[in-house]
Amino acid sequence: MSEWRRRRGALASAALVAWLSSPSADAQSPVLPRSSATRTRAVPRTPDGRPDLQGIWISRTATPLERPKELEGRARLTDQEVAQLRARAARLFGGGGSDFAAGDNVFLAALKNPERFTSPTATHGADEMIEREFDDRTSLVVDPPEGRIPPVTEAGQRRRDRLAAAIVRGDGPEDFSNPNRCLAWGVPRLGGRYGAGDLGYYQIVQTPGYVVLYMETGHEVRIVPTDGRPHLPSTVRQMSGDSRGRWEGDTLVVETTNFSPKSDFMGAADGLHVIERLTRTAPDTIHYEMTLTDPSMWTRAWSAEMPLRLTTEALYESACHEGNFEIMRGLLSAARTQRDTEAAPRK
Repeated sequence: MSEWRRRRGALASAALVAWLSSPSADAQSPVLPRSSATRTRAVPRTPDGRPDLQGIWISRTATPLERPKELEGRARLTDQEVAQLRARAARLFGGGGSDFAAGDNVFLAALKNPERFTSPTATHGADEMIEREFDDRTSLVVDPPEGRIPPVTEAGQRRRDRLAAAIVRGDGPEDFSNPNRCLAWGVPRLGGRYGAGDLGYYQIVQTPGYVVLYMETGHEVRIVPTDGRPHLPSTVRQMSGDSRGRWEGDTLVVETTNFSPKSDFMGAADGLHVIERLTRTAPDTIHYEMTLTDPSMWTRAWSAEMPLRLTTEALYESACHEGNFEIMRGLLSAARTQRDTEAAPRK
């Protein structure tokens, strides 16, 4: 990312704050203690007595979204197993010539331990990765207890199939996903399209009546009222939904409804209901939990959680706009080539 883009992003963040009023873990870092999210420590507070969530936070967790089949029935690893995974990741991604590993692939590669990690979609090597934080958990999904997202309903599968078919058809930009079109990256942010280093930065700003959640990728801002006002009427739909916040003790609870039919979180759209909980459990840690419900998409509600770590780094803009013609031209060209290839008579 260029220095110019980073400086511009820092200025944008500063302007937002005015309007309203590191990666250091490596393969040698110690194993995180069990149940760290439940430990009570003194945390900073705002002048009105609320926990001070402000700052720039990063999610660099290596824990996969869903529990791998190899670890079925195991919610936790031993300290020895965590150390082994960390050592394997250091070998694979510490300059050993592997490809960049996005999303869950750092953990999965360390689990399988190949000689070299390769990815057909990688555009650069692992030397550009932000190092991940291993702990003893085997999935971000904590409910259902088997650590996997519930089955998709028949209606949900039909929606996913329609979305997939539209991308393959590629008749126009409207057939591609919102992130591909640089329209919206969605709520909540869970897992990584490009890995924790790209989607993992959050900036939080507080005032007595609002909390602002600013995401690096997509430079999207959620301004969340915490003054008790009701949600927008159900007829008003927004790409990232309508968020309302409240305090339950020292936990900020953000409830988001009113998603648009054009929204897309793992296939969920206007039926999605999200509850997020942010608890500052230590001066450098926020425990971030979320529960997702959409009866039209999943057979039951499910929950996931992950830690956010305070960082001294600045938050820089990850610019994206719908005039991103070169990428869109490439996507359309690839989709049409695939369509023409499949339609050609076999020899």
